[in-house]
Amino acid sequence: MSSIAVPRAAAPRRTWSTDLPVLLVAVVWGASYLAAKDITTARTVLAVLVLRFALVLPVLAVAGHRSLRALTAAQWRGAGLLGLILAGIFLLETYGVVHTSATNAGLIISLTMIFTPLAEVAVTRTRPSRAFLGAAALSVLGVLLLTQGVGFSRPSLGDLLMLLAALARTLHVLAMSRVKSVRGADALPLTTVQLGAAVGVFALLSAGADTTPWATAADFGPREWAGLLFLSVCCTLFAFFVQMWAVRRTSPSRVSLLLGTEPLWAAAAGIALGGERLGAYGLAGGVLVLVGTAWGRGAAR
Repeated sequence: MSSIAVPRAAAPRRTWSTDLPVLLVAVVWGASYLAAKDITTARTVLAVLVLRFALVLPVLAVAGHRSLRALTAAQWRGAGLLGLILAGIFLLETYGVVHTSATNAGLIISLTMIFTPLAEVAVTRTRPSRAFLGAAALSVLGVLLLTQGVGFSRPSLGDLLMLLAALARTLHVLAMSRVKSVRGADALPLTTVQLGAAVGVFALLSAGADTTPWATAADFGPREWAGLLFLSVCCTLFAFFVQMWAVRRTSPSRVSLLLGTEPLWAAAAGIALGGERLGAYGLAGGVLVLVGTAWGRGAAR
């Protein structure tokens, strides 16, 4: 569950000492769907989102206080706008994972890798390659099979929400590349402002919810606190700083390739730790999604 800007890299130095931490980020992101599902209910989505990001926001603000002061008013507004989109992404993802399996959530969200190049093609009015169109068709067929489980049925509400989340991630990527005010801004202050705006949205919405963040936190036991800290520290704080560190030692494309294994780890966590079962149709669909998105990434490049 991710949406973090990556700065331009220096000369690539492709070593396992750099690759392994990035791969670990993909692993924890893949496991984040199961963790979120484990500690969240439909009533506590907003409260959990407030707690998750409020825990790490002060750390980001302190680490980037100088670069935050260097942002212009236009950059603050641009980052705030991106933060509103980011809030929508996390709302769709978290409500989605509550209503579907962690395996489905991780695989469906990987369609962002297909949707983003398609959206860029539409915006720039260029013709996509046949290979990419084939990859897109394969991925869509995979999602259709994935949502069927052991037999043909309507996709669940959670599946549809995750599909909308993939579209929202695509919008976020396009906005980051096209909002002129944030071009060239450092990743740390940009991410901090975005998360701050998102937390503000979650806090406002939770004011009218059935339960408050503080009441939810008070009801948490050791298992729920462990899950929340995993989402906050590992999936947000650790992931962001590893990307910042790794992208200066290797290429953005290599970082992107390693992070693209996230759906594999989501499926592995859901099946091995969550006891989820895909069924024959779901298993075939999951394989098609993974093959299609990997093929699509190569064709898009």
